[in-house]
Amino acid sequence: MAKYNITEKSEKAKKAAYRNAITPAFVEEVARKIITKLVVEQKYRDPNYSAKLLAKDIDVNMRHISAVVSLRFQQNYSVLVARMRLYEAKYMLQDRSFDNLTVEDIATKVGFTTRQSFYASFYKLCGITPKEYRVANGFIPKAELPPPPKPKKKGKKKRGKKVEVRGKK
Repeated sequence: MAKYNITEKSEKAKKAAYRNAITPAFVEEVARKIITKLVVEQKYRDPNYSAKLLAKDIDVNMRHISAVVSLRFQQNYSVLVARMRLYEAKYMLQDRSFDNLTVEDIATKVGFTTRQSFYASFYKLCGITPKEYRVANGFIPKAELPPPPKPKKKGKKKRGKKVEVRGKK
């Protein structure tokens, strides 16, 4: 077995060195900046806003962004942004003021670039499709609405002669 030189690593060696240099105060400060950029400034809606751009905007090393998101939010950057988008989409799907928008329009508004990625992420988070979620929250598709009542005609009725139709015997 000497051929492969397999050794077990200690717990300290497994952690990345840059994570050991991060203090709790630094984590909270960077987390606050991340929330400000993503939520307050709504950068999560921009489909091209990456962790690299976030790091540049808040003047923090990319590895530190990754470490803070992992430590503070217990997920990676992509999942964090996708969840923010999905929570907004859920709100829009159940709010009556957005009934005029299609599911695809809502997906685009919250930052998803493709219908497929939106549906896959939504299903993974909620267990149902966006359309099923919308219907479950009171949305009625136009195809299922009853037709509007016909307007009544105004004016006098025309009277004609009654014609009796006799059938053949």
